[in-house]
Amino acid sequence: MTRVWTPILIVSVLGLAACGSDSSSSDSSDPVEDSTAASDPASSDPASSDPASSDPSNSFEEVPTPTNPDKPEVEIPAEPPTELVITVLEEGEGPEAAAGDTVIVDYVGVRSSDGVEFDNSYDRFEPFPVVLGSGSVIPGWESGLVGAQAGARIQLDIPSDLAYGAEARSDIIGENEDLTFVIDVRSVIAASDPANEPAEAGVPVTEGATEVTTVDITEGTGATVEADQTAVIQLVLFRGDNLVAIDSTWDGEPIQVPMSEGTFPGLLEGLEGMKVGGRRAIVIPPDKGFGPEGNPQMGLPANTDVVMVVDLLGVY
Repeated sequence: MTRVWTPILIVSVLGLAACGSDSSSSDSSDPVEDSTAASDPASSDPASSDPASSDPSNSFEEVPTPTNPDKPEVEIPAEPPTELVITVLEEGEGPEAAAGDTVIVDYVGVRSSDGVEFDNSYDRFEPFPVVLGSGSVIPGWESGLVGAQAGARIQLDIPSDLAYGAEARSDIIGENEDLTFVIDVRSVIAASDPANEPAEAGVPVTEGATEVTTVDITEGTGATVEADQTAVIQLVLFRGDNLVAIDSTWDGEPIQVPMSEGTFPGLLEGLEGMKVGGRRAIVIPPDKGFGPEGNPQMGLPANTDVVMVVDLLGVY
């Protein structure tokens, strides 16, 4: 089976039809990488980068960068941390995060010494997923997020030996740099057991569907996904004409699906009203799925219905 889904995916028609690799970008495993990889604006030539500089009559109105009102201020510790300090600024609720769980967070990171910011996810409007125990983040995060609950805001004051140690990461993060993070926990997603992957589509063979239809295989008991939220799911994709499974996310992390206009329409329509903990079969006609051309790369012929069997693991 050829997997086309990335572990954490902003699902769009383009993304679903074009993805063909299991690889993900390097900055998805380390919150700090986004800041250290950026180029220095001062090193570029203003004449080559500013459209107005070559023609005084060429003027334009600069569009301001959107700001995220949820972005918190960070109060640095009075003394450098010598061990990991976890401070719960706002309480959360629900299950506590444990090894193997995916914790979806927003964060601001600063130097503990002077509060200079080096990275944050709020300005990108893109929460960051952490699989606890996978070694994908610094040890201070691995330990500091254990026990976290959805809705919590926590501060992690991290000594350098639990951050990057003697390795300088940038002009801001130097050698033996203590770091402070304020983190909003958006969701805690329990680890998926591959043994629970659905083996059947749960619906009869379907050909020539003209609308999205759904069958609830298991009724959820948790929160109902809302139009302005993001759904966290696992899924198996079946050909509608023979019910052969052609793709699955169950061999990796769950994927995130923003319930917003412009993303994969048949999946969004099929998720409406679904509750966390449920499993649903969604029949999707070509015009609300991969289009009339199908997706030969993943074994989906032209003009073929698809059936997505979706487990809704969480919402935020």
